[in-house]
Amino acid sequence: MIAIVDYHKGNLLSVERGLVGVGAGVVVTDEPDVIRAADALVLPGVGAFADAAASMAELGQLEAVRGAVEGGAPFLGICLGMHLMFAAGTEHATDEGSLPCGLGFIEGVVDAMPRTDEAGRAYKVPHVGWNSVEFAEPNPLFEGIAPSEFFYFTHSYIAPPSAATIAETVHSVTFPCAVQVPGRPVFGVQFHPEKSSEAGARLLANFATIAATSRSGAAFADKVAESAAASKE
Repeated sequence: MIAIVDYHKGNLLSVERGLVGVGAGVVVTDEPDVIRAADALVLPGVGAFADAAASMAELGQLEAVRGAVEGGAPFLGICLGMHLMFAAGTEHATDEGSLPCGLGFIEGVVDAMPRTDEAGRAYKVPHVGWNSVEFAEPNPLFEGIAPSEFFYFTHSYIAPPSAATIAETVHSVTFPCAVQVPGRPVFGVQFHPEKSSEAGARLLANFATIAATSRSGAAFADKVAESAAASKE
């Protein structure tokens, strides 16, 4: 059972439909006890960093999500959900000296997307539309998806580069569009797979497979090895 975390900031129906459409068992919940006991978690992308983090803290969800992930539950953060995997973010922050804190799975601060590139050319922000996603290494989350496949984006903030980056895209700058806590089934994607047609459905199906087979972590390691071996054939 995959729990979609409801932090009271918007409609979660498209994410629920996307997961149900690939055969996953899903429950939408705001209850910390349900979140903590879930087989896997999806944190959707709705709202702004500071508001979402405050709501999750008030509802007891931050600690519940941390507890589930520490216990081995696979995790997928979508858009803002990926941002919340990081230590902090500047979106809607009211005090520069005290940024709102995220889940802290990955070090770094999520910040506003630049409106110009290095040559001074202007880019529209928010970044809304289809962009190609580039990943160099095989990963179970992208199994069956070709590098340079297009996914749908809508956002104004971007995650910092880190050792967790597993895919990138470009809009004014090159930025991480997918991350994974190294060695663990804990992922985030900047784009919206639930709005990304067949490629997005495949990614959600891949996560559902990871969720079904990797609760202990050992099966996930086997899946990583299988993907690497398949890429060499």
